[in-house]
Amino acid sequence: MIGTKGAQTSARLVESMLELIQARGYSGTGLNTVVEHARAPKGSLYFHFPEGKEALGEKAVELAAERFRALVVESALEPGSPGDVVRRVIGVLDGMLADSDFELGCPVSVVTLEMGAQSERLRDACANAFGSWIDPLAEYLAAQGHPAAAARTLATAVVSTVEGAMILSRAQRSTEPLRCAADVIAALLDRPLTGERLA
Repeated sequence: MIGTKGAQTSARLVESMLELIQARGYSGTGLNTVVEHARAPKGSLYFHFPEGKEALGEKAVELAAERFRALVVESALEPGSPGDVVRRVIGVLDGMLADSDFELGCPVSVVTLEMGAQSERLRDACANAFGSWIDPLAEYLAAQGHPAAAARTLATAVVSTVEGAMILSRAQRSTEPLRCAADVIAALLDRPLTGERLA
């Protein structure tokens, strides 16, 4: 029971860190605020994360990566074209932004921009997160008939485009950039496969 309670406290701390990074950024998130937000006992943070804020931030990035990867995988399992898959994923992101009044962005891009040059640990966590989104999308596109190299190129371009659209949408307080990204990506992915493929 103690182990279970401890695991629950650790999970709440990670969840709170993730939510606060989305709303305030990594640098704007203090550890005391995380503990209060998680309603965790004082001292629990360093008990579960003795290496401090970077360790907690790393786990938050991993949690965000896991959730978005699951979204990509689940969307790919539903019927429809590759463009439909991407539209479903972007639709979820569109809803998240609108529902939060454009306060919640992608925590992985936030941590990358803030800490990528300062913390190798967090930069690696973010690189792994992006990779965990590109990989299943590349596998899906390869299964749709694209050569492996071309599938990975397309998947990388899709993730890059969506991340950029998320940033623009937050800045403009409009989901139009995301909708534009969805239209362009869907048109690209749904065009018939021909001999002229990406190398």
